[in-house]
Amino acid sequence: MSYGFKVESIDRPALNMLPAYWHTAVAELAARDRILKELMPRFPDISLTSRGDAFATLARAIVGQQISTKASESVWQRLIALLPEVSPAALACMGEEALASCGLSQRKVGYLKDLSLHFLEGTLSQAEWAGMDDEAIVAELMQVRGIGRWSAEMFLIFNLLRPDVLPLDDFGLQRAMSMHYNAGQPLSKLKMRAIAGQWQPWRSVATWYLWRSLDPAPIVY
Repeated sequence: MSYGFKVESIDRPALNMLPAYWHTAVAELAARDRILKELMPRFPDISLTSRGDAFATLARAIVGQQISTKASESVWQRLIALLPEVSPAALACMGEEALASCGLSQRKVGYLKDLSLHFLEGTLSQAEWAGMDDEAIVAELMQVRGIGRWSAEMFLIFNLLRPDVLPLDDFGLQRAMSMHYNAGQPLSKLKMRAIAGQWQPWRSVATWYLWRSLDPAPIVY
């Protein structure tokens, strides 16, 4: 999966707030990178936003693993239609066969159940995330079955709005960087990291605009 996720059907208003760092990040990136300088003005009225729902964000990441954006959206829509609400308690109470009927593999059903238990038992340090650095949060989230580095990085970008995340395993970022920085030829992760060095401390923002170059629709959480 790539380009982040579109989660538009949860009964909860989006937090349509421009991140406080956004204009500074855009100005600094434009000054450093000619490709981003040309690209960013194409999307003047949209930015990264978050719904602020940690459980739904992580559940959506699990659903989207290793399948296309279109397939992921289809499974997610069936799942949220099945649940009375997108919450740890509602998902924990749902039978495995019912969850599998949404198009989830047995492995992903198990991952979602485990995620629900972590939230219900309070084993994730949600109250402390604001004061934790990115890698500490990634390490904690990866203790949950089914949450790998990619999923944790998507959570940092789209839920916590962390400004300097570089998701090297994201197919969308890989495709966009090869298209814009290497004439469509594949780039190694080492080369991607080197190119992205000039984006620090705004690598999430650069990544978001590169995603937009492939799919102009804004990401809504």
